[in-house]
Amino acid sequence: MRRQIAVRFLFLLLTIPAMADQVVLKNGDRLTGSIIKADGKELVIKTDYAGDVTVKFDAIQGITSAGDLHVVLSDGKTAVGPVSTSGDNVEVSTRTGGTVEAPRSSIKTLRSPSEEAAHEKSLHPGWAEGWNGGLNLGFALTRGNSASKNLNIAFTATRKGFKDKLILYTNTIYATNDQTGANPSTTANTIAGGARYDRDFVLRVFGFVNGDFYHDEFQSLDLRSIFGGGIGFHVVKSDATTFDLLAGVNYTHESYSVPFKPPSPDESRSLAGLTLGDEFTHKVGKSTVITQNLYFYPDLTNTGEYRGTFGFGTVTKLNKWLGWQNSFGDVYVSDPPPGKKKNDIVYSTGLNFSFVH
Repeated sequence: MRRQIAVRFLFLLLTIPAMADQVVLKNGDRLTGSIIKADGKELVIKTDYAGDVTVKFDAIQGITSAGDLHVVLSDGKTAVGPVSTSGDNVEVSTRTGGTVEAPRSSIKTLRSPSEEAAHEKSLHPGWAEGWNGGLNLGFALTRGNSASKNLNIAFTATRKGFKDKLILYTNTIYATNDQTGANPSTTANTIAGGARYDRDFVLRVFGFVNGDFYHDEFQSLDLRSIFGGGIGFHVVKSDATTFDLLAGVNYTHESYSVPFKPPSPDESRSLAGLTLGDEFTHKVGKSTVITQNLYFYPDLTNTGEYRGTFGFGTVTKLNKWLGWQNSFGDVYVSDPPPGKKKNDIVYSTGLNFSFVH
């Protein structure tokens, strides 16, 4: 009886490795566990003794999976089944289409069933899912020979789907001179916010609609509302860098707290215009992200007039959720109210609190 138990126990020990995925490296090392994913450059396997282990794809001699893996090849074909390698080729034993064989170098992605399910969910998130963004906060206070307060707050949230993207944003800057008799006591008061929705038509071309709102007390601007849409082109679209060009039309309504052009009593105006611009994002290393945008709005109602906006910012992560941000912005209006300057320049710096949902 004891002999039978010992034999069964030994048999169980021998079959456990056979039921696991195996990755054999060119240096002779062997990793046993569950293959999670691969992207043609790196492979991740979960082991019992070392957790998740990442290895370079070029260092792998052979792969054998005990269960199904989802394999996407460079020609766009997908195969699902146990995976094994033979020389420089990969073989996928599908249940319905027989064995699919292809060069190992043609593997674009390789995922376990759970990783594939998570990937599919990320491509089609619910409206409350797939959000990531950050809150920027900066505050300054002086007392003594000077007395002032300065507060800047900015919030951005982005939800990305398989073919669409929704962006929400708002930012405000408020500053006061608290010295006795200071006039004006408020030295800055701007509020901006808006939303944009992008939808890919084909690989490089997308459409967009947007609504933007802006208030600037010291330009006597109560509210500028911009509603527009158009076509965009992904010049560069990668994990590290994106560069988009956009062109479209917009309707703008502006309300001022002073008459726009005396002796006319009008304090508001509506304009039709073009929207031309670019947006650029680049990751520098693992911790810093650079963003830049430039927009030009030629006025079609009053030919020769225009507006322009420029923004540049950086966020450097200090840890998973905390970072340091810097932002520079310039808003230019070619025809402001009488006595007002054409340029409004804003620079802010402070903490960035990031989130993912």
